[in-house]
Amino acid sequence: MKLIELHILQSFPVSCLNRDEVGAPKSATFGGAPRARISSQCLKRAIRLYAAELQPKLYAANRSRLFTAEITKLLSEHVPNEAEALAKCAAHYLGKLDPKDNARVKTLMFLSPEEYQRLAKLLAGLSANDRKELCEAVAKTSPEELEKAEVEEEEDAEETKEEKRFPKTKGKDKPLTAKQFTKKVSGILKSPIKKEFGQGFVKDAADIAIFGRMVASDHSLTIEGAGLFSHALSTHKAENDIDFFSAVDDLQPQEEAGAGMTGTLEFNSATYYRYAALNLDLLFYQKDKDGKPSATLGCFAGEEHKAARRDIVDAFIHGVVLGMPGARKNSMNAHTLPDYVLGLAKDKGQPLQLINAFENPVRSENGLMEASIAKLKEYHQQLKKTWGIKLSAEIAIPDKPLDEFCEEILRHV
Repeated sequence: MKLIELHILQSFPVSCLNRDEVGAPKSATFGGAPRARISSQCLKRAIRLYAAELQPKLYAANRSRLFTAEITKLLSEHVPNEAEALAKCAAHYLGKLDPKDNARVKTLMFLSPEEYQRLAKLLAGLSANDRKELCEAVAKTSPEELEKAEVEEEEDAEETKEEKRFPKTKGKDKPLTAKQFTKKVSGILKSPIKKEFGQGFVKDAADIAIFGRMVASDHSLTIEGAGLFSHALSTHKAENDIDFFSAVDDLQPQEEAGAGMTGTLEFNSATYYRYAALNLDLLFYQKDKDGKPSATLGCFAGEEHKAARRDIVDAFIHGVVLGMPGARKNSMNAHTLPDYVLGLAKDKGQPLQLINAFENPVRSENGLMEASIAKLKEYHQQLKKTWGIKLSAEIAIPDKPLDEFCEEILRHV
């Protein structure tokens, strides 16, 4: 496994970067001590958005439930009278229509503009009979029916393939059940979608290739992400504090005492260890059993596409190092820069984070960052010596500025 790994130490003042279900900063117990935590999901979004700012043509995908509206807009250019119905069918096949709002699907879909275009072209290119069948299915299915039980994964053995595709109904205009609607849509769309997307490379979807995509209804669209991320944990014991606030009512008469509103918010401050890695083999060079590129960005595998690969990885590195969650950025702006970043390149091996350097929480009367850096360096040297870990590159910030740091790592892409 050819890897790039980033190990980051960063301190944040009063903040609530990642909230739990009650609005408090997320936390965890590690080494028997309470720690401040930022979830990997929260960090991944910040990284993805930062990378998209740097390389918008390569990181162009969006996660959204507003799938139907986007496809309808594209289909209107080709089959305007059938656009909305066909879009609903595709939406139901991929993410299940939301019964309360058919403009949305139940789950977030992660698609790039190129994939939207390809899917719209596929739907418009269906035979007239298939498009008619799909439109009729939408007309016969009510939102109430969609709220009922989902289609069973395994069909009865007695059903023929034709019955699965076009289930029989008693009466021509009888409404379809959710199960019948799902079966009809799947029968028509499964084969062409699998054919179109199963082996297709997408040049504007570096974010999908790195962060992955899960599509339960059709695994030909599921992509294993080449990025690896950990939850950020404080290097030391950390507990949440409470901020009591009061707000003044500007129009309240002066003779009336008291605040217009009072309340409390939880916050913390901590020095975090963060980890992210990139599996370059999976991202660019993975091949199938026939020796053909099979990764999402296999289209960039050749030497002539080295510049594109560098752009993708460079944006990823910048996103990991500089991208941070923006929660409560107006009232608790905690944006800082890392004090220490260790970048590693491995030609083979496995991803290995260094969080165990802080299994015994850092304790110091002279600030936590200096002690955290010392522990991280000591632990890393110990691992290399004990386990014989071989590296093709090892570089750190602030030993090198960011641009030189990135350039050194990119030589191994």
